[in-house]
Order: sequence, then structure tokens, then C-alpha cells
Amino acid sequence: MSPHRTVAGPRAPASGRLSRVVSQETTDPQTDAVGRPLPDFPEPAPLASHGPARVIAMCNQKGGVGKTTTTINLAAALAEYGRRVLIVDFDPQGAASVGLGISPHELDRTVYNLLMERDATVADVLRRTEVPGLDLLPANIDLSAAEVQLVGEVARESVLSRALRPVLDDYDVVLIDCQPSLGLLTVNALTASHGVLIPLECEFFALRGVALLVETIEKVRDRLNPRLEVDGILATMYDSRTLHAREVVARVHEAFGDDLLQTVIARTVKFPDATVAAEPITTYAPTHSGAAAYRQLARELVARGDAA
Repeated sequence: MSPHRTVAGPRAPASGRLSRVVSQETTDPQTDAVGRPLPDFPEPAPLASHGPARVIAMCNQKGGVGKTTTTINLAAALAEYGRRVLIVDFDPQGAASVGLGISPHELDRTVYNLLMERDATVADVLRRTEVPGLDLLPANIDLSAAEVQLVGEVARESVLSRALRPVLDDYDVVLIDCQPSLGLLTVNALTASHGVLIPLECEFFALRGVALLVETIEKVRDRLNPRLEVDGILATMYDSRTLHAREVVARVHEAFGDDLLQTVIARTVKFPDATVAAEPITTYAPTHSGAAAYRQLARELVARGDAA
């Protein structure tokens, strides 16, 4: 267990937490998608001070599973609860940057410069967002060159970790939006992180890749980052009306137990709408069930000790 888990205290006890569910389109309002009693995760208490940050990699080698959507909306929900949050856009497609209203093609300095230039600092790259308490290290297609250029570097897997170290005391949570790959950039993200959050589309082919990802996480833990742990598997694009989605969630719970988070993110057109508007769903449609689900996810991670 990472020492950073103690920032929020131990995991909340299971007893006495059964209460009203935040609407997330499950079949039973008192249980989660696999029938576990659904706690009413309390609103996090205000923080007296900020830092050191818990660094969480949003990781899945399959594309289109909701990594960027989850990164942006979880970060915004944590910021609503008074946390200082930094998003690291670590995908050459720059989707997290676009989703927060920043055009990657107009950027002079990005995460690429932070990785590859010795004199570059986080302050040189950092961008404030429209969400109070939420900052961004943007990326664009330049980052794809880093995968090749880092190969010849000494301690190439730890470059991101060294770059982020000076600002960890300024934030409560750092979320790294990884590219859909298990290459050197993703290994850098895992080496820099305390935990991994795995968004998993409720679809059979998405399920097949989780075992490979967990194997990669275990290798990074054994060889590069002993503190690394799985903070949770998040079921995304869930449709409770389909037997297939329910079966996928049941299979994940059977294989991974309580690593499957109780919050489920339902499929809704509001997420792409919010992306087009370049803002989190928590501000684009603050009363929508999708916004409520990401606020619940933020509360769940804090209650589990996986966020400040």
C-alpha cells in the first residue's frame, strides 16, 4: 500500500453505508451493477492544505473506452470538491487538451518539451483551464516523437517522474491521460504514478485486454515502481438494458473482485456534446446523471483512499 493512501485515511468500512444511490441507471436503486450494496459516499471534507499529490495513470491499451472523458470529468469533479488537480495529457492526439478548450496545433511548448529539454519546467508548459483548481500540461502530435527519442536516454522510463516531481506538493491529484498503447510513454506514466485507474468499456473485446494490461502493471511494479497499485477498474459506456453489458460487468467482478469500482458510467450522448463544447460535463450539464456519476466516482476514490 502506497503511503499516499493515508492522505485521505483508510478505506471506508462496508457497514452502515447503504443509502440513497446517485442515479447511474442501474437496475436496482439500492445496489450497484453487480448487486453489491451501494454506499452513499460522503462529500469529501475541505482540505486544510494541498499536496503531496497522488498520481493516477488513466490507462487502457484499447482506444475508445473513455480514458479522456474520465480524466477530464473526474478531474473537474475533484476540483469541485476543493482539490487542486493537474491533468497531464500524455497522448499525442491531444484529446484531453482539446476537451478543455486548448488547440494542440497552436501550442509552442507541450509535454514533449518537458520530457526532451533539460531546461524545460512544468511552469513553462502549464496551462490554466476554465475550471477553478484544474490545470493542464497539454500535448500534441510532437509527443509521438518522444517514444523514439527516449529509447537512447538513461533511465528512460523515469523521465516523466523526474519532470513532475517539483510540482507534486502543489496539487492533491495528478491524472495522466495515457495513449491507447503499452509503449514507452505508457510505461513512463506508470513509473510516475502511485495508482492506475482502468476505464473499461462494457463490451467483450474490451474485457479481453484487461489481463494484458494488469500483467504490464505488475511488471512495472516489480522492475520500476514498487509503490504502483491498481486503484480500480471503472465500467464505462454501460447500458443496463443490454444483457451483454451486465454480463461483462459480472465477469470483471468475478475476475477482479473489489478492484471493480462501484460507480458505473452510463452511455449518454451528453459526453460527446460536452467534448464539442470543450468543457467537462459537470459544467456543461451539471444536473445530468453523467455529471452525478463522475461526482460519485470522485467521492468513491476519496473514500477508498485513492485520491486526496
